[in-house]
Amino acid sequence: MPGVLDARDRDEAMRRLAAGPLDVLVIGGGITGAGAALDAASRGLRVGLVESSDLAAGTSSRSSKLIHGGLRYLEQGDFKLVKEALRERDLLVSRLAPHLVRPVPFLYPLYRKVVERPYVGAGLVIYDALEGIKRPVPHHRHLTTRGALRRVPALRPDRLAGAMLYYDAQVDDARYTVTVARTAALHGATVVTRASAVSLLFSSGGTDSPHGGHLPPIPPGPRTPRGMPDGKAMLSDMRDGERVTGARVTGARVRDEETGRTFDVAATRTVVCVGVWSDLVHQASGVRAGYQVRMSKGVHLVMDRSAIDAETGMIVRTSKSVLFFIPWGDRWIVGTTDTEWSGDRAEPAATAEDVDYILGEANRVLARPLSRADVLAVYAGLRPLVAEPAPVKHADARHADAKGAGASGGAEKPTTKLSREHVVDAPLPGLVSIAGGKFTTYRLMAKDVVDAAVENFPRPVPPSVTGELPLLGADGLPAVRACAQRLADDYGVPLASVEHLVAKYGSIAGELLDLIRADKSLGQRLTGGSPYLRAEVAYAVTHEGALHVTDVLARRVRLLIESADSGASAAPEVAAIMAPLLGWNRRRRAAEVREYQAFAATNAAALRAPAPLGAPPAEELVPA
Repeated sequence: MPGVLDARDRDEAMRRLAAGPLDVLVIGGGITGAGAALDAASRGLRVGLVESSDLAAGTSSRSSKLIHGGLRYLEQGDFKLVKEALRERDLLVSRLAPHLVRPVPFLYPLYRKVVERPYVGAGLVIYDALEGIKRPVPHHRHLTTRGALRRVPALRPDRLAGAMLYYDAQVDDARYTVTVARTAALHGATVVTRASAVSLLFSSGGTDSPHGGHLPPIPPGPRTPRGMPDGKAMLSDMRDGERVTGARVTGARVRDEETGRTFDVAATRTVVCVGVWSDLVHQASGVRAGYQVRMSKGVHLVMDRSAIDAETGMIVRTSKSVLFFIPWGDRWIVGTTDTEWSGDRAEPAATAEDVDYILGEANRVLARPLSRADVLAVYAGLRPLVAEPAPVKHADARHADAKGAGASGGAEKPTTKLSREHVVDAPLPGLVSIAGGKFTTYRLMAKDVVDAAVENFPRPVPPSVTGELPLLGADGLPAVRACAQRLADDYGVPLASVEHLVAKYGSIAGELLDLIRADKSLGQRLTGGSPYLRAEVAYAVTHEGALHVTDVLARRVRLLIESADSGASAAPEVAAIMAPLLGWNRRRRAAEVREYQAFAATNAAALRAPAPLGAPPAEELVPA
């Protein structure tokens, strides 16, 4: 069925990949990889995507859940990035994904009336102006102190000098990524998870016939970056023979992580979208890319809505960056940090210091201080930021990019100062990679990397059409919303359940209601999982490619970050629903439950850790 990722059909999907050849093989199932697969497939290309874990298993399920222009990037002078991000935000809210991306008001408290109000106000005037005339969200507003406290009674009133109110948007990042991947499948892409690209395939004679093996080491040579047509990304302009004479990437060798079996996938172009893994992939394949990735860890705390008395989100300055208070259903998400990370890429760990930093910065502005007892969950993700390349020391250094390789080699910038723009690189014929960027601009990133991949393609390729392509669940959304009561009556389920499904799945909510009609027990709520329904677990397997309990509880129904026990109590019920669909026996069910509960316990370890000795007091008001 088009647009369906049925975990039970995974073997057939792998057979399609192996049968090939593909026009484009995408490596990586985060938002950038899913977006690239959609962009390429919707241009009429034959596309495959492989992901070593689950869709959105890394950074793309651990973000701040915001679709925003980035107020703080204005202060850094990155007007172009902000303008592009605002336009993308409005496109998602109004046309492409109104069922997944929703406007949210944010209050910016002011503490220096004479200086801060005109400064912040001028920034928001620019923010609104960069968005343009047609806008799906209101303009910013000035608030008095009384008006600020009316909207956010949780604020400390002392020294509060009013506030600014402006709008951005939020998203369930993991669900959005899954929806993009499903939309790619709707347009013909083959998507397979738990399948790792273990090495690249290449031909040494300049033909497109694949030969297995790692790419040979790439000798140092000059890079000549040039701007992409829209001026956003950089592409290393490679010609055959500049690095490896005649070498051409012709696909990848893929290992099925469920069985250990390997098979080759032939492709005219291979696109690497692996975020913080980019440098490791390049090194393992002997590829010298035109950029380096630095990892920045972002930690978020999740707490009950009752912990903070507010009717809007908030953004406040911190000593290092900004702190968001983001409404998330009946929860708050508070964060984030922005610190260098050099540890485990797969599971970055939040520390006690991270937790106490966020609580301390939050308590600078809150009348009732938050404590660890208020925190239900903590999660950490990694930003794949593009750093300036190390200085080139060989004889051709004079040809290197003056901004990057010609740098002085002094102290590295802190990650808070690194650009959030993305970089596209073509280190070998047939191979393109991308890193950097932000969730909000994923569609532009996908367009840029596919544009680079199809340059000099054997046949004409149409331009990107994703700016006019609503995601699965967007078409017909107003009518489905209007028909919620009728759907509740027709399917015999509570109106609240229908509204919940429409809010999460949009116009395809009827697919879940059909599951409930066939099995009334699926209309019940999960244990400790309000408002999630049992049908969502079955649907995750039959339509969204979920293979494990962790896939469901961490990324499909989000109990990992929303429940006090990180979804551990729901794991047995989830395994029981998945078992008959995936042919699990009793032993496999038990193993899945144990694996998830161990994962959930590890994820919450930072909350059990003692506060660091000598931690600064959290009562100080926002500094001048």
